[in-house]
Amino acid sequence: MRGRTCRPGSCGSGDEGRVYALPGARLRPDVGAYRGFRLTGERPRERLVVPSGKVSLLIGFGHEIRVGPAGRHPGRAAVHTSLVSGLHTRARVLGHAGRLHGVEVTLAPWAAQRMFGTPLGELADTVTDPVDVLGRRVEDLREALAAAPDWRERFALLDRTLLRWSADAQPAREPGARGAWELLVRSSGTLPIREVAARTGWSMGHLETLFRREFGLTPKRVARILRLRRATWLLTTGSRPADAAIACGFYDQSHLSREFTALTAVSPGRFLAARADTSVWLAG
Repeated sequence: MRGRTCRPGSCGSGDEGRVYALPGARLRPDVGAYRGFRLTGERPRERLVVPSGKVSLLIGFGHEIRVGPAGRHPGRAAVHTSLVSGLHTRARVLGHAGRLHGVEVTLAPWAAQRMFGTPLGELADTVTDPVDVLGRRVEDLREALAAAPDWRERFALLDRTLLRWSADAQPAREPGARGAWELLVRSSGTLPIREVAARTGWSMGHLETLFRREFGLTPKRVARILRLRRATWLLTTGSRPADAAIACGFYDQSHLSREFTALTAVSPGRFLAARADTSVWLAG
Protein backbone atom coordinates (compact mmCIF):
# COMPACT_ATOMS: atom_id res chain seq x y z
CA MET A 1 0.00 0.00 0.00
CA ARG A 2 1.32 3.41 -0.85
CA GLY A 3 1.99 5.75 2.02
CA ARG A 4 0.04 8.93 2.56
CA THR A 5 0.86 12.24 4.16
CA CYS A 6 -0.57 12.85 7.60
CA ARG A 7 -2.03 16.30 8.21
CA PRO A 8 -3.45 17.54 11.50
CA GLY A 9 -6.78 15.88 12.12
CA SER A 10 -6.47 13.39 9.27
CA CYS A 11 -4.63 10.36 10.67
CA GLY A 12 -6.81 7.69 12.14
CA SER A 13 -5.87 4.82 14.43
CA GLY A 14 -6.54 1.92 12.06
CA ASP A 15 -4.42 2.88 9.06
CA GLU A 16 -2.76 -0.05 7.33
CA GLY A 17 0.30 0.73 5.27
CA ARG A 18 2.49 3.80 5.76
CA VAL A 19 1.81 7.33 6.92
CA TYR A 20 4.25 10.25 6.64
CA ALA A 21 4.46 13.61 8.39
CA LEU A 22 6.98 16.42 8.60
CA PRO A 23 8.39 17.16 12.05
CA GLY A 24 7.75 20.53 13.61
CA ALA A 25 9.52 23.50 12.03
CA ARG A 26 11.95 23.82 14.96
CA LEU A 27 13.26 20.31 14.26
CA ARG A 28 13.77 20.70 10.53
CA PRO A 29 15.94 20.03 8.56
CA ASP A 30 17.95 18.04 11.12
CA VAL A 31 15.05 15.61 11.58
CA GLY A 32 13.60 13.97 8.48
CA ALA A 33 10.00 13.01 7.80
CA TYR A 34 8.31 10.71 10.30
CA ARG A 35 7.25 7.38 8.84
CA GLY A 36 4.52 5.46 10.61
CA PHE A 37 3.79 1.92 9.47
CA ARG A 38 1.22 -0.76 10.19
CA LEU A 39 1.62 -3.86 8.05
CA THR A 40 -0.67 -6.87 8.50
CA GLY A 41 0.43 -9.31 5.79
CA GLU A 42 0.75 -13.03 6.35
CA ARG A 43 3.94 -13.75 4.42
CA PRO A 44 7.54 -12.79 5.21
CA ARG A 45 8.90 -9.69 3.52
CA GLU A 46 12.37 -8.31 2.96
CA ARG A 47 13.79 -5.05 1.71
CA LEU A 48 17.24 -3.91 0.76
CA VAL A 49 18.33 -0.94 2.87
CA VAL A 50 20.72 1.30 0.92
CA PRO A 51 23.17 3.63 2.76
CA SER A 52 21.77 7.15 2.87
CA GLY A 53 23.96 9.27 5.16
CA LYS A 54 21.23 9.37 7.82
CA VAL A 55 20.89 7.82 11.26
CA SER A 56 17.67 5.89 11.80
CA LEU A 57 15.70 5.38 15.00
CA LEU A 58 13.00 2.78 14.43
CA ILE A 59 10.61 2.21 17.33
CA GLY A 60 8.53 -0.93 16.95
CA PHE A 61 5.48 -2.00 18.88
CA GLY A 62 6.36 -5.63 19.47
CA HIS A 63 6.99 -7.45 16.18
CA GLU A 64 10.39 -8.91 15.35
CA ILE A 65 12.63 -7.29 12.74
CA ARG A 66 15.60 -9.14 11.25
CA VAL A 67 18.53 -7.09 9.98
CA GLY A 68 21.61 -8.57 8.33
CA PRO A 69 24.31 -7.68 5.79
CA ALA A 70 23.20 -7.73 2.17
CA GLY A 71 24.59 -10.62 0.19
CA ARG A 72 25.43 -12.63 3.30
CA HIS A 73 23.92 -15.81 4.72
CA PRO A 74 20.55 -15.02 6.38
CA GLY A 75 21.64 -16.83 9.52
CA ARG A 76 23.79 -13.81 10.36
CA ALA A 77 20.74 -11.57 10.76
CA ALA A 78 20.17 -9.99 14.18
CA VAL A 79 16.66 -9.84 15.64
CA HIS A 80 15.22 -6.63 17.13
CA THR A 81 11.84 -5.11 17.92
CA SER A 82 13.26 -1.56 17.85
CA LEU A 83 16.62 -0.42 16.56
CA VAL A 84 19.11 2.37 15.98
CA SER A 85 20.92 2.15 12.66
CA GLY A 86 24.09 4.23 12.58
CA LEU A 87 25.72 5.57 9.44
CA HIS A 88 26.69 2.58 7.34
CA THR A 89 28.70 2.00 4.22
CA ARG A 90 27.15 -1.24 2.96
CA ALA A 91 23.55 -2.19 2.30
CA ARG A 92 21.60 -4.31 4.74
CA VAL A 93 18.53 -6.49 4.42
CA LEU A 94 15.55 -5.85 6.68
CA GLY A 95 13.01 -8.64 7.03
CA HIS A 96 9.88 -9.43 9.03
CA ALA A 97 7.19 -12.09 9.17
CA GLY A 98 4.53 -9.88 7.55
CA ARG A 99 3.19 -8.01 10.55
CA LEU A 100 4.95 -4.86 11.66
CA HIS A 101 3.80 -1.76 13.54
CA GLY A 102 5.81 1.24 14.62
CA VAL A 103 7.42 4.49 13.56
CA GLU A 104 10.77 5.55 12.11
CA VAL A 105 12.66 8.82 12.56
CA THR A 106 15.69 9.77 10.46
CA LEU A 107 18.28 12.18 11.81
CA ALA A 108 21.16 14.15 10.35
CA PRO A 109 24.43 12.87 11.86
CA TRP A 110 25.04 15.94 14.03
CA ALA A 111 21.46 15.83 15.34
CA ALA A 112 21.80 12.16 16.23
CA GLN A 113 25.09 12.76 17.99
CA ARG A 114 23.62 15.66 19.96
CA MET A 115 20.37 13.91 20.97
CA PHE A 116 21.92 10.53 21.66
CA GLY A 117 24.96 11.88 23.48
CA THR A 118 26.99 9.15 21.78
CA PRO A 119 29.91 9.56 19.34
CA LEU A 120 28.71 8.30 15.97
CA GLY A 121 31.96 6.41 15.58
CA GLU A 122 30.52 3.94 18.09
CA LEU A 123 27.46 3.43 15.88
CA ALA A 124 29.07 3.33 12.44
CA ASP A 125 28.13 0.21 10.46
CA THR A 126 26.09 -1.11 13.39
CA VAL A 127 22.48 -1.82 14.26
CA THR A 128 21.69 -1.91 17.95
CA ASP A 129 18.85 -1.77 20.47
CA PRO A 130 17.90 1.88 21.18
CA VAL A 131 17.99 1.21 24.92
CA ASP A 132 21.74 0.61 24.63
CA VAL A 133 22.13 4.12 23.19
CA LEU A 134 19.33 6.17 24.75
CA GLY A 135 18.59 4.32 27.98
CA ARG A 136 15.19 4.17 29.66
CA ARG A 137 13.94 7.33 27.97
CA VAL A 138 13.47 5.53 24.65
CA GLU A 139 11.45 2.79 26.33
CA ASP A 140 9.23 5.46 27.90
CA LEU A 141 8.79 6.95 24.43
CA ARG A 142 7.95 3.57 22.91
CA GLU A 143 5.28 2.90 25.52
CA ALA A 144 3.73 6.34 25.01
CA LEU A 145 3.75 6.00 21.22
CA ALA A 146 2.15 2.56 21.35
CA ALA A 147 -0.59 3.85 23.65
CA ALA A 148 -1.38 6.96 21.56
CA PRO A 149 -4.79 6.77 19.82
CA ASP A 150 -3.70 7.76 16.31
CA TRP A 151 -0.78 8.88 14.13
CA ARG A 152 -1.47 12.56 14.70
CA GLU A 153 -0.89 12.10 18.44
CA ARG A 154 2.17 9.93 17.85
CA PHE A 155 3.80 12.49 15.59
CA ALA A 156 3.00 15.31 18.03
CA LEU A 157 4.58 13.23 20.81
CA LEU A 158 7.70 12.76 18.70
CA ASP A 159 7.91 16.52 18.17
CA ARG A 160 7.74 17.21 21.90
CA THR A 161 10.20 14.45 22.78
CA LEU A 162 12.84 15.33 20.19
CA LEU A 163 12.65 19.01 21.09
CA ARG A 164 13.23 18.07 24.73
CA TRP A 165 16.14 15.81 23.85
CA SER A 166 17.64 18.62 21.76
CA ALA A 167 17.27 21.14 24.59
CA ASP A 168 18.96 18.77 27.04
CA ALA A 169 21.84 17.96 24.68
CA GLN A 170 25.42 19.13 24.98
CA PRO A 171 26.71 21.61 22.35
CA ALA A 172 28.53 20.15 19.35
CA ARG A 173 32.21 19.47 20.08
CA GLU A 174 33.27 20.65 16.63
CA PRO A 175 30.61 22.80 14.90
CA GLY A 176 32.73 23.06 11.76
CA ALA A 177 32.25 19.35 11.06
CA ARG A 178 28.68 20.01 10.03
CA GLY A 179 29.77 22.61 7.49
CA ALA A 180 32.25 20.20 5.92
CA TRP A 181 29.59 17.48 5.72
CA GLU A 182 27.14 19.90 4.08
CA LEU A 183 29.73 20.81 1.45
CA LEU A 184 29.71 17.17 0.42
CA VAL A 185 25.91 16.97 0.59
CA ARG A 186 25.41 20.00 -1.65
CA SER A 187 27.63 18.42 -4.29
CA SER A 188 26.07 14.94 -3.81
CA GLY A 189 29.54 13.69 -2.98
CA THR A 190 31.22 14.94 -6.15
CA LEU A 191 33.28 17.74 -4.56
CA PRO A 192 36.89 16.53 -4.29
CA ILE A 193 37.94 15.91 -0.69
CA ARG A 194 40.95 18.21 -1.15
CA GLU A 195 38.54 20.99 -2.11
CA VAL A 196 36.45 20.33 1.02
CA ALA A 197 39.61 20.65 3.12
CA ALA A 198 40.64 23.83 1.29
CA ARG A 199 37.25 25.47 1.81
CA THR A 200 37.24 24.68 5.53
CA GLY A 201 40.86 25.73 6.00
CA TRP A 202 41.85 22.35 7.44
CA SER A 203 44.55 19.95 6.34
CA MET A 204 43.51 16.66 4.74
CA GLY A 205 44.71 14.83 7.85
CA HIS A 206 42.68 17.01 10.20
CA LEU A 207 39.56 16.67 8.03
CA GLU A 208 39.83 12.89 8.05
CA THR A 209 40.46 12.75 11.79
CA LEU A 210 37.50 15.05 12.42
CA PHE A 211 35.13 12.97 10.28
CA ARG A 212 36.23 9.73 11.92
CA ARG A 213 35.67 11.19 15.37
CA GLU A 214 32.40 13.00 14.71
CA PHE A 215 30.72 10.67 12.20
CA GLY A 216 32.63 7.40 12.33
CA LEU A 217 33.40 7.55 8.59
CA THR A 218 36.11 9.12 6.46
CA PRO A 219 35.19 11.95 4.07
CA LYS A 220 35.84 9.61 1.13
CA ARG A 221 33.35 7.07 2.45
CA VAL A 222 30.77 9.79 3.05
CA ALA A 223 31.23 10.98 -0.55
CA ARG A 224 30.67 7.42 -1.82
CA ILE A 225 27.43 7.16 0.14
CA LEU A 226 26.17 10.50 -1.16
CA ARG A 227 26.95 9.58 -4.77
CA LEU A 228 25.16 6.28 -4.30
CA ARG A 229 22.16 8.05 -2.74
CA ARG A 230 21.81 10.37 -5.71
CA ALA A 231 22.33 7.58 -8.22
CA THR A 232 19.63 5.51 -6.50
CA TRP A 233 17.22 8.43 -6.62
CA LEU A 234 17.93 9.11 -10.29
CA LEU A 235 17.54 5.46 -11.27
CA THR A 236 14.29 5.03 -9.33
CA THR A 237 12.81 8.17 -10.88
CA GLY A 238 13.42 7.01 -14.44
CA SER A 239 16.87 8.26 -15.45
CA ARG A 240 18.84 6.12 -17.87
CA PRO A 241 21.83 4.45 -16.16
CA ALA A 242 24.29 6.20 -18.49
CA ASP A 243 22.79 9.60 -17.63
CA ALA A 244 22.76 8.82 -13.91
CA ALA A 245 26.41 7.80 -14.07
CA ILE A 246 27.49 11.12 -15.59
CA ALA A 247 25.30 13.17 -13.22
CA CYS A 248 26.83 11.45 -10.19
CA GLY A 249 30.46 11.85 -11.21
CA PHE A 250 31.17 8.30 -12.38
CA TYR A 251 33.34 7.69 -15.43
CA ASP A 252 30.63 5.74 -17.24
CA GLN A 253 27.74 3.32 -16.72
CA SER A 254 30.08 0.43 -15.94
CA HIS A 255 31.76 2.45 -13.20
CA LEU A 256 28.36 3.21 -11.68
CA SER A 257 27.36 -0.45 -11.85
CA ARG A 258 30.57 -1.61 -10.13
CA GLU A 259 30.22 0.94 -7.34
CA PHE A 260 26.50 0.25 -6.89
CA THR A 261 27.16 -3.48 -6.63
CA ALA A 262 30.08 -2.98 -4.23
CA LEU A 263 27.91 -0.97 -1.81
CA THR A 264 24.61 -2.82 -2.14
CA ALA A 265 25.55 -6.40 -3.16
CA VAL A 266 23.15 -6.19 -6.13
CA SER A 267 23.41 -4.65 -9.59
CA PRO A 268 21.33 -1.56 -10.43
CA GLY A 269 19.11 -3.72 -12.64
CA ARG A 270 18.38 -6.24 -9.88
CA PHE A 271 17.75 -3.43 -7.41
CA LEU A 272 15.16 -1.80 -9.65
CA ALA A 273 13.49 -5.12 -10.45
CA ALA A 274 13.10 -5.95 -6.75
CA ARG A 275 11.59 -2.61 -5.73
CA ALA A 276 8.04 -3.82 -6.32
CA ASP A 277 8.33 -6.32 -3.45
CA THR A 278 8.96 -4.01 -0.52
CA SER A 279 7.89 -3.40 3.04
CA VAL A 280 8.62 -0.62 5.51
CA TRP A 281 11.45 1.68 4.49
CA LEU A 282 14.44 1.96 6.79
CA ALA A 283 17.11 4.63 6.38
CA GLY A 284 20.58 4.59 7.79
